[in-house]
Amino acid sequence: MRMLPGLVILTFFIAGAAEAQDAAKIAEGQKVYAANKCGTCHSVAGKGNKKGPLDEVGSKLTEAEIREWIVNPKEMTKKTGEKRKPVMKEHPKLKPEEVDALVAYMQSLKKS
Repeated sequence: MRMLPGLVILTFFIAGAAEAQDAAKIAEGQKVYAANKCGTCHSVAGKGNKKGPLDEVGSKLTEAEIREWIVNPKEMTKKTGEKRKPVMKEHPKLKPEEVDALVAYMQSLKKS
């Protein structure tokens, strides 16, 4: 029984650290989004091209689907039958950690 308070504190510490790490990854994803001028074709919270809104994308697509749209947009266009023109362009120069951050940011865009 003595260990229970310690375990509760440890659980909150770990959860807090995970939330801070997630927040940092989301912030990095926002930077990647801006640096790659994603707002030219997409919008978030009314900023950017309103023809490609990404608001609530985290509620609509899985992590794997978001990742696939980023790394293989032509294949996802075929797979989903998406009709929007122009087709989403590829970003072959994105590093894996940039893709991870962008996915984290997109996943954070959920219905309130």
